[in-house]
Amino acid sequence: MNFAAQFLYSRVLKNRTPRDRSREDEEYDPFWQSYAEELLLKKDDNKIKKQDVPALCDLHCCKDGLIRNGLIGQKPPSINPERLKDFGEEDYLNGDVKTWEMKIVSRNEELLRDGLSHIPQSSSRTSLSSCNKLIRFEDISAAAFKIQCSVQKTPCMYSRLSKQYGMDIYLKKEFLQYTGSVKERGVIYLLTSLPQDQQRKGVIVASDSNFSMAVAYHASELRIPVFVIMSTSTSPARVKMCREYGAMVISYGTTAKDSQTHARRLAQENGYLYLEEEDSAVYLSGLGTVGLEVYEQVPKLDAVIFPAGGHCGLLAGSAAALKHLNPHISVIGVESESFPVLQQSLKAGHPIEDQACSNHHFYGDVSGLCFGSNSLQLTGKLVDKVVAVREEDILISMLRLLEYERATVDAEGAIGLAALVAGKLPELKGKRVAVVVCSGNLELHLLQQCIARALTLDNRVCRFSLVVSDCPGDISKLLEVLAREEVRVLDIKQERTFVTSELFTVEVTCTVETRDKIHTAQLRNALLERYPTAVWTER
Repeated sequence: MNFAAQFLYSRVLKNRTPRDRSREDEEYDPFWQSYAEELLLKKDDNKIKKQDVPALCDLHCCKDGLIRNGLIGQKPPSINPERLKDFGEEDYLNGDVKTWEMKIVSRNEELLRDGLSHIPQSSSRTSLSSCNKLIRFEDISAAAFKIQCSVQKTPCMYSRLSKQYGMDIYLKKEFLQYTGSVKERGVIYLLTSLPQDQQRKGVIVASDSNFSMAVAYHASELRIPVFVIMSTSTSPARVKMCREYGAMVISYGTTAKDSQTHARRLAQENGYLYLEEEDSAVYLSGLGTVGLEVYEQVPKLDAVIFPAGGHCGLLAGSAAALKHLNPHISVIGVESESFPVLQQSLKAGHPIEDQACSNHHFYGDVSGLCFGSNSLQLTGKLVDKVVAVREEDILISMLRLLEYERATVDAEGAIGLAALVAGKLPELKGKRVAVVVCSGNLELHLLQQCIARALTLDNRVCRFSLVVSDCPGDISKLLEVLAREEVRVLDIKQERTFVTSELFTVEVTCTVETRDKIHTAQLRNALLERYPTAVWTER
């Protein structure tokens, strides 16, 4: 109605005489309902025939009567043109203004619609009643506008790893979000889209994932009652963090399935909305805002790498945004070789639900099952390539990010860079590539193990054993060799009893740290020259 008033007002201005202009030279607001009606009356008297009047009135009437800005019977607030931005952010979001909606169908929307026609829909994992399963670029743009004040616009910075791998690498640091995960984008848009009566009742989730942590924090910020059901095997650090975010945490059951069953029962009995990570259009639109930001922050982009796995909502939503803005940008997903859920699901044409992961604590959300058909369909239609990497590559990627970027990330955050570390994408040499580092919630006890293992895989920590005579000064000679080769001794052990060598000898086992693979080879040659019986422990 407001824009119709603007249009009619411009038509009247063209037909006014100089006398009318001087007579009406006073302050006005073209967005006021009263002024719009006055313009219609003038236009009826001068230009419009009586039979045309009902068609014009249709612009301002609906089945509920006239559409007014504000409450009925009250004078609407003054909305000047310079307040148009405030009008969109405040009055519209508060529900005080009724508006008209226009849907524009473009070629890109038809492209996304075609991707939804090959794989049957599944409703077994839905917790929100969403009848519109189509994600459009307009939905992602609306999500970006609505969540801009609730999440961080994380940097996408040039990485020092670029020279090492022969390409321009830009890291989208989504682990800098408040809860350390990109899931905040979809969660905040999902929560703000809930009806007000449901927001008053509350929501409930049942997992220890990044999704639950994001729900706990943002629901508390929005004054929505939130309950998190976690199994008794959940890490105490995650339980503590979730409570600090403001959620009511309940420990129940020994497995995740027990917690989910209990959460559904509580939701049914108390009117809570049970939330689980799914591929609804609202959630995917929120995650897709990452693609918008990457496109804006890195000009002349050639490819973007995302984590994949079963929870491929970030990959699907961002691919929809990037392919709309530039179809020539390559969108690549990366998952683990241990459980290639996405590749198997794409090959089968439907979500695979029987793929098990034996190392959930390390892989986190990447190890989840394929949770819906919508993201799978969009991935099959818009994603150019999906590659799988080994666990060793992920650990080395975590080490590279820690050393070069001072970023402590988990497996989900490092798996995108792991594809470059493993050399899985040779076609990107010399190109401009963005890598989304989406999560940094690595538990402390895992951090130490991951770093130690990664150093070993990177040939920077090695162990060897050799036999020397049990005489004064022999071990000191060994240490002199190590000092001459400029290695750092991490551990040294001596075994005199359980040895198979001749009497009066000692077996010495050393763990040392070197600079790189070349330095390790030099140390090995030096030791074999002095101690031919030295044995290296294979990693």
